[in-house]
Amino acid sequence: MFWRCLTISSKELPINENIKFKEVRVIDSDGSQLGILPIKDAIEAAYNKNLDLVNIAPNAQPPVCKIMDYGKYRFEQAKREKEARKNQKVIEVKEIRLGLGIDTHDFETKGNHAKNFLKSGNKVKVSIRFRGRELGHPEIGLEIMERFAQYCSEAGSVEKAAKMEGRNMLMFLAPKTTK
Repeated sequence: MFWRCLTISSKELPINENIKFKEVRVIDSDGSQLGILPIKDAIEAAYNKNLDLVNIAPNAQPPVCKIMDYGKYRFEQAKREKEARKNQKVIEVKEIRLGLGIDTHDFETKGNHAKNFLKSGNKVKVSIRFRGRELGHPEIGLEIMERFAQYCSEAGSVEKAAKMEGRNMLMFLAPKTTK
């Protein structure tokens, strides 16, 4: 008997002699059904066409196998996965740290950096660290956060409102979606 696909590892789908069922429903390479066949006849039909018998639905009753070129199938599947990875965008979270005594120029500079991050599609984490007696005045930090969100409103929107977490006040901004 002629052996195919010995070098291809069949991690996901069992092929040829690795299929451990007595009877399977067989689909031909052109998509037509050959019916329910004993496994030996199905493997022989695949070898006669110089193709592989691939178990595509092992949980079906009876299991469904298709006659196809398994090497070509794996190549096309890898190509589709690569294309999907290429099209997806990784969203990073950039952090901007503010202080309670921030001056207008520093505020605008950090606001412009945040706008650039948002325009490039990243999320922005805005944080204020309270030191010493500043901890007694969280309302000043809240006011700065609201002003910062207002400043960045054209490039992004507030995803998570300002909230105290320990000595820090955190707020998250997300980029505006363009439709």
